Amino acid sequence: MSTTKIAVTGHCGAGKTTVVNLLRRRGYDAYSVAQEHSIISDLWAHQEPDVVVHLDVSLAEIRRRKRNPRWPEWIFDEQVRRLESARANATLVLHTDDVSAEQIADEVHRYITERAAPGGTDE
Repeated sequence: MSTTKIAVTGHCGAGKTTVVNLLRRRGYDAYSVAQEHSIISDLWAHQEPDVVVHLDVSLAEIRRRKRNPRWPEWIFDEQVRRLESARANATLVLHTDDVSAEQIADEVHRYITERAAPGGTDE
């Protein structure tokens, strides 16, 4: 198992749980942070992650994924507010509208692999 601790943040419906499960299957210590439901602005930082992955998603895509064309915009906007700190401090911000969870997991893996390589950002 990788010693890299990965926190995944994002809106409800952004794909956090699915991406975390895929990363765990690859041996990563990944976990989802329900930052979008918390008034604690730095909840994402409490477990001291090495990498913070923020999953961006549009309101239209959330509505599609939830099969609810009336999913409230005010909830989306409130989640944007609650996710501001996580997004601003994210190591990676990835857009999930037009990509699969597997592609997101691939991107996270690629980032961590490149970061750990000689000459990577940890050197």
